[in-house]
Amino acid sequence: MKILNSTRHVVLAEQAVLADSFWPRLKGLLGRQEMGISEGLVITRCQSIHMFFMRFPIDIIFVDAKDVVVGIVQNIQPFQLSPVFWKADKAIELPGGVIARTRTAEGDRITFPSFH
Repeated sequence: MKILNSTRHVVLAEQAVLADSFWPRLKGLLGRQEMGISEGLVITRCQSIHMFFMRFPIDIIFVDAKDVVVGIVQNIQPFQLSPVFWKADKAIELPGGVIARTRTAEGDRITFPSFH
């Protein structure tokens, strides 16, 4: 699945995976050594994430039910917790640096062309 920031007309991920059931949501990126530059993970029904037992930093974009950015966490490190974003419906996990490179900000609209 592709992920786009339609506000800024940039691609956030070319190859994203949807985690929308119990086991994929629980596993997330655990066990991975790294995340490819064009990869992403979309976790549904998610207002915060943890980085326990992770091996690399990531960026996280939290979006509401209308896919508007309501929270951003850049370069979160292994064994840290993200803040809770109460209005969030999904968390989009991306390689570290994607948020800065794409200038993604709160209020931007994210689209998932092959998801909805």
